[in-house]
Order: sequence, then C-alpha cells, then structure tokens
Amino acid sequence: MNLKKLFYSSIIFMFVIMGCQKNQPLPASEYNSLTNDGVWCWFSDPRAIYHKGAKECTYAGWVSEQGDIVIGSYNHTSKKIDTFVLHEKLEKDDHNVPSILVRDDGRILAFYSRHSDDDMYMRISTNPEDISQWEPVSRMYINDVDAFPKGTKNSYTYSNPYQLSQEDGRIYLFYRGMDFKPNVSISDDGGLTWSMAKLFILPERIYKNRRPYVKYYSDYKSKVHFLFTDGHPRNEPTNSVYYACYHDGAFYKANGEKMIDFENIPFSPQQADRVYDARQDSVRAWVWDVTVDSDDRPVIVYTRFPKETDHRYHYARWDGQKWQDHEITPAGPWFPQTPEGKEERETYYSGGVVLDHENPNVVYLSRKINGVFEIERWVTDDMGNSWTHAAITRNSQYDNVRPFVPWFSPEDVEPHVFWMTNLKYIHYSDYSSEIKMF
Repeated sequence: MNLKKLFYSSIIFMFVIMGCQKNQPLPASEYNSLTNDGVWCWFSDPRAIYHKGAKECTYAGWVSEQGDIVIGSYNHTSKKIDTFVLHEKLEKDDHNVPSILVRDDGRILAFYSRHSDDDMYMRISTNPEDISQWEPVSRMYINDVDAFPKGTKNSYTYSNPYQLSQEDGRIYLFYRGMDFKPNVSISDDGGLTWSMAKLFILPERIYKNRRPYVKYYSDYKSKVHFLFTDGHPRNEPTNSVYYACYHDGAFYKANGEKMIDFENIPFSPQQADRVYDARQDSVRAWVWDVTVDSDDRPVIVYTRFPKETDHRYHYARWDGQKWQDHEITPAGPWFPQTPEGKEERETYYSGGVVLDHENPNVVYLSRKINGVFEIERWVTDDMGNSWTHAAITRNSQYDNVRPFVPWFSPEDVEPHVFWMTNLKYIHYSDYSSEIKMF
C-alpha cells in the first residue's frame, strides 16, 4: 500500500472510531445536565418545547428540591443555559412542573399549580423569547362553582396549554380541575382573561373523585388530540385506554366520526375510541404519550400492568381502518425507591416511554437493566410489530427515568432527548434529581 492510500485509510479508520465512540452508551453521569436540581411529572405538557424565532432555543420547566418552579432555556447556537425561578418554594412535589406555551408573538407563558390545590397560576414573559424578565404571578380565577355538582372541590393539577392559529389564536388550557375531572378554559386575548372552567370528560361516577388521566398533543393550528383512561390504575381494575380529537368546534374519533360539539361537553369515555379494552383480560393500563404521523393519523404509547412488578410498554397506531397495537418491551417494575419495610405507594410509576413527535417511528424509553433504569432509543418501521433499539445510558449508578423529547424539536437538533437521573426518588414529594440531556 502506498503512503497516499495509507494516509486516507488512516483518516477513514479514525472517523469510524470517532463515530463508534460517539454512539456508544455511557453512564448517565457522563452526560451534560440541563439542571442539577430538577424533576418533572409526565402529565403537564409541553414541559419542554423547541422554538426557532429570533433565537433558536429549547425551553423547559421543572421543580427544584426546595419546591421552586423553574424555567430554563438552552440556546442551540451559544450552548448557553439560562434559568429563572417563576415561583419560590411553591411546594416540593413533581406534579407542579410548569407547562410552557410560546405565544404566536414570541412571548412565553408558563402555567403551574400546587398538587390538587385551589389555584392555577400563570406568568407571561415581558419580552419575546426571553426568560429573564416576567410579569407578576397571575392567579387564575377560572372556577365556576355553579357548573359542577354540589359537594365537589377544586383539584388544580396538570396544565396543558395550546394556541390554535386557525381559531384566531385562541388558547385552550386543559387541566385537572373541579371534581378531579379534566377541565378546559379558553382565552381569546393571549392569556390575559379566561373563560370559566368547563368539564369535558365525565366518566360514570362509580366512586368519589373518579379521575381520567389525560395526555395531549396539538399541532398548534387546528387540532388537539387526547389520550386518556377511566381513572388511576390503582383504583381501576380494568383501566382502559381511549382516544379522541378536537377540531372545528367538535370532538371526533380516529375514523372521523363526530362524538359531540364543544358546546355540549362533557363526553364520556365510552363515546371515544377504546384503543385498549382492559375488560377483556383484566390487565390495567396507564397512558404516556400521543402524537400524529405524516398522514395525520394518531400514534400512542402506554403501559400495561400484568402485575405491579411487570410493566409492559405498548405502541398503538391508527392505520386508517383500525388500531394496530403491539408490545414494545417489558420495562421491569416501578422505579420509586421503596424504603425497606415499607409498602410502595406508587407501584404504577413506570420508568417512562415517549414518542419523538417529529418521527413517531421512534420512541425513547426507560427500563430496568442490571438493577438500574436506563434510557434507550427504539425504532420501528412496520406499525410497531418489530423493533430495533440502541442504548443511550448504560452502567449508570442511578436510575434514569421519564425521558422527554421537546415538542417540535427537529431530529438533527441536539440535545434531542432529556430525562431525570434520580440521586433519590422515594416519592413525588421526596426526591433529589438532575435533568440530563443527550
């Protein structure tokens, strides 16, 4: 081999080695942190969102170990991370994570509450695409006591705001509110004023405070998609999975069949698509994520629980005629660190599974490997029937859970996926965690 060929062979070999090293899984401690002090739950979204305007940034929210409500920004050009405390010491509870809306004028709205409290809070950034200055905390008065059954109470949790450009910029705020049910309020002035709460999903009240859990996705143009359950799997032996979509003033099934006009809500789970019927095998489920594919057809991921110690991730996709539903992988048991001699309170807390909304053939998930929860990327090209996967973290010291891909983040933008690395997670109110990024 002459020297020229040897030189080019060496260069090619070097790039191959560099590529292999880049794609090798690492312990979570080797990855950069968005914050060294933060947790989030998975029912307030988007808890992280990519936005390219005058700047190119990802905005994310979390709750600190002291109970501070925090928003951060990652500048994809400068790689700089900035943070701002929206509310000091509100409450130490991961349910209180703020959801984020980048309004069509670039100003940022953040919504949050205490866990099952009487109030929902909102803050609006003073300037577009800037988290350094904010208007004062706004306490939202959206509770219409006359619209709910006697004896019900406020239970504000899980904010989910979406602005629809094809409805003249109307903002819909979905949340758990009165009677522990899914509620909605509307703003037609950019969040300055809001309509009174309106209940939009009402299951049969077979016990007090029966509460559907809902995941949302919006194109921010004309549609909001809903993935929800009968209630909490702890309370529902046959907790099933349902789907519906809002557009053009009404709610629809995946096949386009109209369920109910918005003005006539609430609707019952039985009026929606039952994606998974837990009554068939008495294996309860819980929801994790929903989006749409390039044909505007819904894609979802959720967990089934054959046993409390056996969590199974599932992927379901509407093919135009029916729901295709396949298991992705067993995930292990719950992830909270149960104190010795204690009974675990949250046995249905899976490590977590989410879709890459820009390419829903891709999911990121957390499963237990060699005694530790690790983050992996799984890919399907056939409606979820078969999968390939690659590890992101491996040989970690601490559990890695609740991965999340910021909404609208292009596939080539880095960092692309974020997750919690738990130095300690005993309970949603007893934790010490970092948010890592890949």
